[in-house]
Amino acid sequence: MTRGPIVTLTANPSFDRTVALPGPLERGAVVRVEAMTSQAGGKGVNISRAAVGAGLTTVAVLPALPDDPFVRELEVAGIDCRTARPAGAVRVNLTLTEPDGTTTKLNGPGAAVDAEHLDDLARTLVETAAGGSWTVLAGSLPPGAPATFYADLVARLRGVSRVAVDTSEGALAALVDRLPGSAPDLLKPNAEELASVTGTDPAQLETEPEVAAKAARTLVDRGVNSVLATLGARGAVLVDADGAWHAPAPPATVVSTVGAGDCTLFGYLLAEQRGLPAPDRLALAVAYGSAAAGLPGTTIPGPDDLHPERVAVQALD
Repeated sequence: MTRGPIVTLTANPSFDRTVALPGPLERGAVVRVEAMTSQAGGKGVNISRAAVGAGLTTVAVLPALPDDPFVRELEVAGIDCRTARPAGAVRVNLTLTEPDGTTTKLNGPGAAVDAEHLDDLARTLVETAAGGSWTVLAGSLPPGAPATFYADLVARLRGVSRVAVDTSEGALAALVDRLPGSAPDLLKPNAEELASVTGTDPAQLETEPEVAAKAARTLVDRGVNSVLATLGARGAVLVDADGAWHAPAPPATVVSTVGAGDCTLFGYLLAEQRGLPAPDRLALAVAYGSAAAGLPGTTIPGPDDLHPERVAVQALD
């Protein structure tokens, strides 16, 4: 069966600039950096890049002018784009990476939007999603957007496309507050985000997969079809109506964690597209995230970087 493209929404896109430091960051010092890269990014864009790398069709929906250098870069990379009227220039995010894998991010806020900008973006997304297999709502919201923007979109997309959501703070809280009416097919929080909407301790969730699974289960019980919770070095847990599983991250040298969560989410979607069962979807998700963490900057892993056979999945209940 032919599947439609993976449609991604990046409501607050960014030029991602990564600076590789030669040693630990020293405040107030003059540092001669080892390397500097820049690319069009954002969580949804990263997922579309991963889709192209895996040979899947994808459409990226974002606010930008059709001839913006941001859009042109994505089109050169093989990503089909659908643009909505922007409120201003694409923001810049700066990432500082240290040799031991420590990552410091300085994210720009983005241009402030109004109701007309958001209506145009939502209309563009819903029209595009009608032909897609999955629609991914990913990343932060721009200034001026109500916290309920993603929750409202999930409700509009029901019956149009399966929906995955990866967001945080107010947008995540608003989504959870409106369950089950805003329940996506897949929710991908990290430990801190999962803790924020379940009233649990983020440190405990990241170190105790069983506790993370129980917290995720509360969201499944409220209508979310599947919860894929990333736990940093402890890998990830997957919870759905049929069970819960944990997959620790395989041994690897961490170079940069930027984009690792996005790649984890894409690995799940790719495995789902292949018709794999839940444990294998989790294994491929963790393989993608681990591979991304072993690459510099926001480099998206390709098929040759993946080793799902090194990921051990354990049933938790």
